[in-house]
Amino acid sequence: MRVDPLDLTVAEAWFAARAWRPFAFQREVWSAMLAGESGLLHANTGAGKTYAVWFGALLRAAAAAGALSGRTAPPLRVVWITPMRALAADTLRALQLPLGELAPGWTAGLRTGDTPSAERARQDRRWPSVLVTTPESLSLMLSREHARAELGAIDVVVVDEWHELMGSKRGVQTQLALARLASWNPSLVVWGLSATLGNLDEAARVLIPAGGASPRLVRGRVDKALVIDTLLPAQPGRFSWGGHLGAQMLAPVADELAAAGTALVFTNTRSQAEIWYQLLLDARPDWAGLIALHHGSLDKSVREWVEAGLKQGTLKAVVATSSLDLGVDFLPVERVLQIGSAKGVARLLQRAGRSGHQPGRPSRITLVPTNTLELVEAAAARRAAQAGRIERRETPDKPLDVLVQHLVTVALGGGFAVQPRPGEGGGHDAPALYDEVRRAWAYRALTLEEFRWALDFVERGGASLGAYPDYHRVAVRTDAQGELRAVVPDRGIARRHRLAIGTIVSDAAMQVKWLSGGTLGTIEEGFIARLKPGDCFVFAGRVLEYVRTREMAAYVRKASRTRAAVPVWGGGKMPLSTEMADAVLELMDGARRGNFGEPELQAARAMLETQARLSRLPTPSTLLAETFASRDGHHLCLYPFAGRNVHIGLALLFAWRLSRTRPNTFSFAVNDYGFELLSALPPDLAPLADGTLFDDRDLQHDVLRSLNSAELAQRRFREIARVAGLVFTGYPGQSKSTRQLQASSSLFYEVFRKYDAGNLLLCQAEREVLSQELALERLAASLRKMRGLKLEHVRLELPSPLALPLMVERFREAMSTEKLADRLDRLLAEMNAAADAADRHLPPAPRPPRRRPRKAAA
Repeated sequence: MRVDPLDLTVAEAWFAARAWRPFAFQREVWSAMLAGESGLLHANTGAGKTYAVWFGALLRAAAAAGALSGRTAPPLRVVWITPMRALAADTLRALQLPLGELAPGWTAGLRTGDTPSAERARQDRRWPSVLVTTPESLSLMLSREHARAELGAIDVVVVDEWHELMGSKRGVQTQLALARLASWNPSLVVWGLSATLGNLDEAARVLIPAGGASPRLVRGRVDKALVIDTLLPAQPGRFSWGGHLGAQMLAPVADELAAAGTALVFTNTRSQAEIWYQLLLDARPDWAGLIALHHGSLDKSVREWVEAGLKQGTLKAVVATSSLDLGVDFLPVERVLQIGSAKGVARLLQRAGRSGHQPGRPSRITLVPTNTLELVEAAAARRAAQAGRIERRETPDKPLDVLVQHLVTVALGGGFAVQPRPGEGGGHDAPALYDEVRRAWAYRALTLEEFRWALDFVERGGASLGAYPDYHRVAVRTDAQGELRAVVPDRGIARRHRLAIGTIVSDAAMQVKWLSGGTLGTIEEGFIARLKPGDCFVFAGRVLEYVRTREMAAYVRKASRTRAAVPVWGGGKMPLSTEMADAVLELMDGARRGNFGEPELQAARAMLETQARLSRLPTPSTLLAETFASRDGHHLCLYPFAGRNVHIGLALLFAWRLSRTRPNTFSFAVNDYGFELLSALPPDLAPLADGTLFDDRDLQHDVLRSLNSAELAQRRFREIARVAGLVFTGYPGQSKSTRQLQASSSLFYEVFRKYDAGNLLLCQAEREVLSQELALERLAASLRKMRGLKLEHVRLELPSPLALPLMVERFREAMSTEKLADRLDRLLAEMNAAADAADRHLPPAPRPPRRRPRKAAA
């Protein structure tokens, strides 16, 4: 079938044969790609983004070759990057569909960490015409000796789910790979796909390598019905704490699933997924085999079985985490339920789009609150989603660990040209590679001195590792043309680097295996380290008994007991986004004025009115501070609504500042709404009243003084050392434990700190602690915002409904020797009595004498 490069009728005819009609945004993308433009396509989930760019790539190929119907497969022309392996397999099937009719000579392939060795070997002999891969696998391809000859003809690169990659080091890895490919082929066309991004113009600039024309931004909004509703509890109560509605919501969730066809039940953490899967099985044992569990720690074979069951419609429901968030196409899914708050508008829309994942089909997501405050979050999420208030994504700023890894990758992939550095210091410069790296947005401000440091680090080990040959990873050799090139001459170093490429790390994991044989998945090593033989835990939807650990594997058998611990994976608590927090405050402001119009607010009314009577409701223009005394000590609760991560920084900072004026001992608890400072002695609240507590001058100095920054930086350095190739995680089957990796990275950390204080990886560790763990910029913005708010200081006799969840957070950290249930029962009895008295306008009953407070850790 011959294709006129200026005629889009072939694509339209293929659509028409399936009773489809291209949307205007799809035609716009086809025309832009034919004209050689790069850009970003932002469209609803399930609106047809994949075929917008895929047909654009096919039309470009037809324009270049004159036809698509040749019998010989062209060399690799299109690379499709996805952030997830499950999404990669689904994308490949979508790309293969039109090839038989439009491009019968083309081949399509998949290359990820799950690709079998036989398939890899076939690809090594001849690449397919289009390859679906991940950022890590693309970087590995760039390390091949003849990478330029094999990859230089790539004409189109598509980055799917760009919002998922943009804010991480994997996104930076993608930027560097695109800059490399663009240097080999200046006419390279790059397109990103996204459904949930707030800063679209910036996202397009981050994706497209600098130096070309401005990227095209195509907005492909398709009118699509989106229903966001809430499953209301029968008895929300006047007081709320994390998870207190969970048991009450089980029966309504089971009823919703019974009435639906195929459903997805999303949770925010793997621990929560394990718990709800067990709860649903206990409630409906007849669903055994009809409901399933899916998260990233399960074995590949289990995940593939679940995904196949969803596609075929043979499963009633799947309890899942973000492992099924992205654009995998499960057409049979009719309903989506979200357990707890989604914490962000983008995440909510992404998960809603898993139902009705096709143009014209409505999407529906039902929110299931696990505490009364999440009822307010549910209404806020709907408001923010309807107003299009989607979160921004920011890319990391010149992470040097990723750059160091990339320099070794490029040296492996055919090497790069260097020249002697002028002056007496020795070393080499690589001006062409420096310019190429700076085309990646994350490194646009990379200085020549920083680049030279990274180059010296991979060539000579920097200032402190020069005596160790293993850290002379790159050497300069003269090639056949007499030019100097940086290459990796040592085969052992080359092998270790290829095994470690893409180690943009998470917490170290170990396999979970049956004693009798077979693998269940992976679990964080820190959890297993706390178990003794005979202890039971829940994993993969089963209660397992831990037997022993051997060679980075935890061996288990089926447990006879039913009660067990649930693993808590890292990153388990998502912070509330700024957009969601603002929407919650707006609703509370309305409730303060008596506006309870939405059903979620009606359900939460008793709690909100109790908060208003006993204390105040926070608003966008006020800052609520509550103080009270208890048997534990003196409590100060503040509610900035800045998210969990910022509140950790604020709590540490305020505790340190308050202890300067009057020596005191503080402990703290945080949630997304605020934080509690508990002190042994009454704190001096003058800095709160006069606003000096919110001063953002010398903020970095004060933050670093307020915590053990060296310990946090050392922990962060472990990850940086792994990415930069200083610490090798081990050969397959011989992985090192977390303790070994920590010991190795700690040794480097101390050596650099003592003998190479200017080491830029150390500086990066400190910078990442401030920017990521403590969110310094958001911390400064929160302080400025708090200074401008009207302070409402309320002195309480008993905790308010907003203060109780903070106290429960502290109780759960074992700061009390009493059982949590007993402690809560007594506290709730006192609080309900106070609330009843407030309802009748009576003074609260006298409290029992306060015990001497326990001493809390500073």
